[in-house]
Amino acid sequence: MVKFSKQLEAQLIPEWKDAFVNYWQLKKHVKKVKLSRISKLSQATTTSNHDYGLSMFDPLRSFFRPRLTLSCNATDDDQPPQILQVKNTLSEEADQVEDEDEDDETELVDHLYSEEEEVKVFFEKLDEELDKVNQFYSNKESEFLERGEMLNKQLQILLDLQQVLDSRRRSTSGRLNSSSRSFSSSDSCVLTPHLAATLTRQTDDVISALEKNGINLVGSAKTKKAGGKQMGGMRIDIPATTPTRTITAVTSMLWEDLVNNPKKEAGGAAEFLNRKKLQCAEKMIRGAFVELYRGLGLLKTYSSLNMVAFVKILKKFDKVSHQQSSTTYLKVVKRSHFISSDKVVRLMDEVESSFTKHFAKDDRKKAMKFLRPRQQKDSHMVTFFVGLFTGSFVTLFAVYAILAHISGMFSPGTETDYVETVYPVFSMFALLSLHMFMYGCNLFLWKATRINYNFIFEFQAATALKYRDAFLICTCMMTAVVSAMVLHLILVSNRFSPTQVDTIPGILLLIFIGLLVCPLNMFYRPTRYYFLRVIRNIVFSPLYKVLMVDFFMADQLTSQIPLLRHMESTACYFLAGNFKTHEYQTCKSGKLYRELAYVISFAPYYWRAMQCARRWFDECDVNHLANLGKYVSAMVAAGARLTYARQETHLWLVIVLVTSLIATIYQLYWDFVKDWGLLDPKSKNLWLRDELVLKKRGFYYVAIALNFVLRVAWVETVLQFKVGLFESRLLEFCLASLEVIRRGHWNYYRLENEHLNNVGRFRAVKTVPLPFRETDSDG
Repeated sequence: MVKFSKQLEAQLIPEWKDAFVNYWQLKKHVKKVKLSRISKLSQATTTSNHDYGLSMFDPLRSFFRPRLTLSCNATDDDQPPQILQVKNTLSEEADQVEDEDEDDETELVDHLYSEEEEVKVFFEKLDEELDKVNQFYSNKESEFLERGEMLNKQLQILLDLQQVLDSRRRSTSGRLNSSSRSFSSSDSCVLTPHLAATLTRQTDDVISALEKNGINLVGSAKTKKAGGKQMGGMRIDIPATTPTRTITAVTSMLWEDLVNNPKKEAGGAAEFLNRKKLQCAEKMIRGAFVELYRGLGLLKTYSSLNMVAFVKILKKFDKVSHQQSSTTYLKVVKRSHFISSDKVVRLMDEVESSFTKHFAKDDRKKAMKFLRPRQQKDSHMVTFFVGLFTGSFVTLFAVYAILAHISGMFSPGTETDYVETVYPVFSMFALLSLHMFMYGCNLFLWKATRINYNFIFEFQAATALKYRDAFLICTCMMTAVVSAMVLHLILVSNRFSPTQVDTIPGILLLIFIGLLVCPLNMFYRPTRYYFLRVIRNIVFSPLYKVLMVDFFMADQLTSQIPLLRHMESTACYFLAGNFKTHEYQTCKSGKLYRELAYVISFAPYYWRAMQCARRWFDECDVNHLANLGKYVSAMVAAGARLTYARQETHLWLVIVLVTSLIATIYQLYWDFVKDWGLLDPKSKNLWLRDELVLKKRGFYYVAIALNFVLRVAWVETVLQFKVGLFESRLLEFCLASLEVIRRGHWNYYRLENEHLNNVGRFRAVKTVPLPFRETDSDG
């Protein structure tokens, strides 16, 4: 049977961990009570043995003495019983409502004496934990209630504005429904005076209804002015997270024109944009309702887990102290605010009802798919195929190594064509598979250490990849790649035409591209499409609002520059038709090739720098400008190393050393201090940080040393080892693999630091921006 402490640790909300009952500390206090009782019993036993001497009945005496001792102490009239009081100030109102006859100061434990200091300390700590839970619950409850009230207000505004827009659309189409105060016109879309008056009255009714709720629409006929200043207004504030939304936000004046001039004929682009704007507002409000419901569910879980924790710890105390204090104290706990309040449950019911009515067309089953998305269940088939493909990959790779040795494919003088044509394709897939493997390891470690990566990346729980899925993709990809390598090597060894044989890597590449963009709901389609959207956001990073997953993925690309270089070589080899003539030199020489090398080496750093610029523009935080400088220094160092590879002069060697050293120091500082939050001289953990997820501090020191060593791998480009072609390509692949491993290692600590920041702010629910905001502007 699993201990409750393990169950609590597995089920509690990680971001609210510090707000839960400190069950583990209370267990230590219970243990102290137990040791104190044992100590007193042993003293009593020693005194008894001294009085009676040794006897054959000593074992029986020691068995019955604890009960006799407790009985004697309980009937001792010399010392009056000590009554422990509960400082339950938060539950006073609930106590008065539920049981007005009971007093807040409740007697918890009978027959406990003032000299039992451990018992007093235990109940004092228990009172502190109860107050802490009540305070946190009250704060979160107030926050969610306020959010719910604001959302209801936003929803009502949305419904009223949709009514205005629908009325305008029906008016221009010439149809009037008498039940909804609409009108019909048989010959034209031009409003007659009567119809215009009808529409004006309807629009004014809606605006009046909004004003009754304290909302004044910007520039409307009902807007009140005083002293030439507009007292208040309401705008649709659609955040410019995408280029489309940026354009939509710029067209805000068109919406205001619709509200300001209800008599004006509407249609065309203005009506289309206003409808799109309302659709964006509806989507934002729907997402806010989903997050509110999720937060209420977490708060409900918080309440139930803490209640069980109080029950369990009091039962442990009763067992140790041989008292029956749990029943009395639990009455106080049950009257506490975090248990007695039903506001959260009622608000959850209201959210379900509103969401079902307005966003699911009264289909509760459909609404629950949004409000309570089901998580994927772990499948044994996934584990089976991971093992199957792993075994297949290992076997095929061993076969490939044996065949390559027998055929002498990599012997000096014979490996040039094979390495230059096949190596870029297969190494590209190998690096991608290695990165996927490291990501699977990250997912496994994040889950094992309770890091809420789905919340940090804003993944959907129903479609998010799990570590077994990542391993399945990795092993499946590597099995397919090694199979193609074995087939290619067999055909080459049997003197097949290079034109025919070299199509195998190309076909493999086309298969993987086809699977990536396949529209069928198979092979993790939500994940594939989400990946494509993230890549789109990165490439056009200045135009998109930067989310956590966007710059996290962009950081991965900075470690995959060799892979991008191989993609460029592969694309040139196949698109230029060189595989037909087997002339790989075309893609390895020329001015265009040299320029593309610079572009590809700069691109990931440029994208990341543009993301920093956009974040600085959105958040006005100078740290993003400092981060931008890090990527600019990396671009300069990468350019210097590329130039030195072509011009091995002493001047360029000095430039490479200086720029690479500056960039490395910059990157190491940012890794350790900003991204990982380590190297804090004031931390209680030497040169680390105060809060650590891993229990052993040695892991962090090893991580710092490993990251430092792998960051200086650029020294190899300066040393210029003189080896053969195959050895040089193998060395390049090993260095690229080490960088991928360093990035996977960096990923864990980067997300750990982000998770601890969320824990410090008790942030377990995403705050969705709302579309309608009040404004105060000059007239």
